[in-house]
Amino acid sequence: MEVQVEQLTPVLLEMSITVESDRVKKEMDKAFKQLQGRAKVPGFRPGKAPRDVLTHLYGGAVTNDVCSKLVDETLNEAISKQNVQPLSQPQVEVQKASATEALQFKARFEVRPEITNLKWEGLEAEKPKHVVTDEQVGEAIEQLRKAHAQLKAPEPARAAKTGDVITLDFVAKVDGKQLDAAKAMTAELGEGKLIKELEEALIGAKAGDDKSAEVQFPENHQNAALRGKKAQFELKLVDVKERILPNLDDEFAKDVGEFETLAALKDDARKRLEKSANDQADQTLVTGLVAALCNANQVAAPPSLVQQQMQLTLNELRQNARRAGQQLQMNKELEGQLQHDSEVKVRAGLLMAEIAKLSNITVGNEDIEKALKELSEETGKNVARLRAEYNDQSKRQMLIGMILEDKVLDIMISKANVKEVEPKK
Repeated sequence: MEVQVEQLTPVLLEMSITVESDRVKKEMDKAFKQLQGRAKVPGFRPGKAPRDVLTHLYGGAVTNDVCSKLVDETLNEAISKQNVQPLSQPQVEVQKASATEALQFKARFEVRPEITNLKWEGLEAEKPKHVVTDEQVGEAIEQLRKAHAQLKAPEPARAAKTGDVITLDFVAKVDGKQLDAAKAMTAELGEGKLIKELEEALIGAKAGDDKSAEVQFPENHQNAALRGKKAQFELKLVDVKERILPNLDDEFAKDVGEFETLAALKDDARKRLEKSANDQADQTLVTGLVAALCNANQVAAPPSLVQQQMQLTLNELRQNARRAGQQLQMNKELEGQLQHDSEVKVRAGLLMAEIAKLSNITVGNEDIEKALKELSEETGKNVARLRAEYNDQSKRQMLIGMILEDKVLDIMISKANVKEVEPKK
């Protein structure tokens, strides 16, 4: 077998393979011998039909089968000998195939790009400062008060105002056709979840009032059928309630958690805010560092890996949309953003894998156990249950990949020039 390898692009390899005629003839003889034992040919006893008769009747099919078998065998042999790892299914083009001559074919497939002169130490990155203010702590406590407030009808009855929780029915029509409708939908006025025009119509209305509103959809609306259209909303304000906030004292702290005093509750709120701010700062640092890594190393992204990443991201977006009771609407802008983000993720993954290789970073059982314990604390699941769950090969590889990525990021940060900056407002 003769193999010639040509690197067409940094991520596309072509193998030209020639299988010697002796091997082709040997496989043809074997195939016809097997066929002779099972073929039923009129005028001949089973197993006694001559080769030339079988060739006349089945020669084309046998040649195709033998060549297909040889392509599979020799391609795998060539890939193994050349020590390459295809990322995509090889695209095979047979150039010469016969029962007596050498078999010639080409196979193209994607491979990981070769990464040389990797630049990853001393990268510039920024990390926002994370100072938690008394005002932020106060806002967090107010959110708790709001969450534990009682909803009561105002006495005496009055018109709806910002901050009230309302119940309404509505019907929306576009071009006279019903677009949407809902019964007993609740919303808080001023929270920003209702369309602005609907809020404006409902503020000042009383329970039982009927209102109408017109909404102009923008020209770039995600639903192409609604772009530039006007929707007519018929509203009925069913109910108006106001929040009665609990007193801000030690009793309130006991009601919302295991806190003896209001001071202890505020201290806990501050710690949570500090953790959240620190996590966000770390994420900003990591995002910037990965971007710097990609900018410093212009490595090609294999299209098949980009497509896989796009599908993973798309599935995640669809799941998030379903959880929010919505449907993801694809458009050219979103598709372009998905393509760009996926290319960056793939390039970053290739570069970080190379850093792990150069730095001899590995993942052992201790690392996996530590990760499972951390996952247990985050999810509330028992460690033993998680251990059994991650015995699944695909999930285990995913966990190992996450651990390896964290280790690489840690070493990248330790070698980077990190500058603390004021957080963006």
